[in-house]
Amino acid sequence: MSTQQIPVVVLAGFLGSGKTTLLNHLLRSARGTRIGVMVNDFGDIGIDAMTVAGQVGSTVSLGNGCLCCAVDASELDTYLEVLTRPEVGLDVIVIEASGLAEPQELVRMVLASENERIVYGGLVQVVDAAEFGATRERHPETDRHLGIADLVVINKADRVGEEALAVVRDTVGGLAGRAAVISAAYGRVDPELLFDRVVPEGEIEGQMSIEDILYADEDAHAHPHAAYETLSHASAVPLHPRRLMAFLDSRPEGLYRIKGFVDFGAADPANRYVVHAVGRFLRFYPEPWPAGEDRLTQLVLIGSAVDAAALRKELASCAQNGPQDAPDEQSMWGVLRYVPRSEEEPSEVLPD
Repeated sequence: MSTQQIPVVVLAGFLGSGKTTLLNHLLRSARGTRIGVMVNDFGDIGIDAMTVAGQVGSTVSLGNGCLCCAVDASELDTYLEVLTRPEVGLDVIVIEASGLAEPQELVRMVLASENERIVYGGLVQVVDAAEFGATRERHPETDRHLGIADLVVINKADRVGEEALAVVRDTVGGLAGRAAVISAAYGRVDPELLFDRVVPEGEIEGQMSIEDILYADEDAHAHPHAAYETLSHASAVPLHPRRLMAFLDSRPEGLYRIKGFVDFGAADPANRYVVHAVGRFLRFYPEPWPAGEDRLTQLVLIGSAVDAAALRKELASCAQNGPQDAPDEQSMWGVLRYVPRSEEEPSEVLPD
């Protein structure tokens, strides 16, 4: 990719589910990551000490390199254009949907955007563990919203017992299909589930920040362990495009993000392929191999309740097995389906 694309995450959930609390946690945990927040709502919305008073077009600096603006959904693309300008320097954009918004429409608007500087970052649906049953009764569309989510956060997990939480998880899991499902209290989820954290200059990756020290004790007592896992895969042997696509088309429930580079060997010796998958969304971006760099496939997979050993085995089976296993000329067609072209809608999703 000639330009680093900015992921756009849609954060949805009914009134009181904890969307703004989760958003505040992301902002507080941003550290070196510059987050752009688009609040699709009207009325007073509290973001820590700052209040956006529902005035469409207002933009406020949050003081930590992040920006917040209140937007009308009909002008979403206009504000994406503003926030993605190189001089703004954002790393991720989060759209907080109104509690009564239709998240599918916001997702469609992001997917249909002609802004080449963005990429879809997934739909995160927040549900209130304590009020889940009542919410479904009042808002039957809850089931449909969960069905299109890429990640479901069962928030306020600390307010229900283990048995009640298990019932909510089972119900949500059944409705959410292949989406990853995690539990949280006070909206505290690891930001790296949603986007890559930027390490500030001079900071050693993995070291504790001031925010970590200030909030470590509080988080340890109030944040149920998020049952997700990160798996890395590296291979010096090129992958067979047909087998990799079979793996991606049938990847298991809970596998939320896939990112990295793929070497398809003789199928396209000039290029490596950047892969970006979130939920059902998948994109490949061919780019020339950097001069002098080893030709490796390097992937990172992030998911909830996934079988890491099985994933490693499936990925290993995608490797090409010598000259007799060389890809034919049609083998890249499945991959090229997910390479963006200017004359078509810039996004596709994997089939269910």
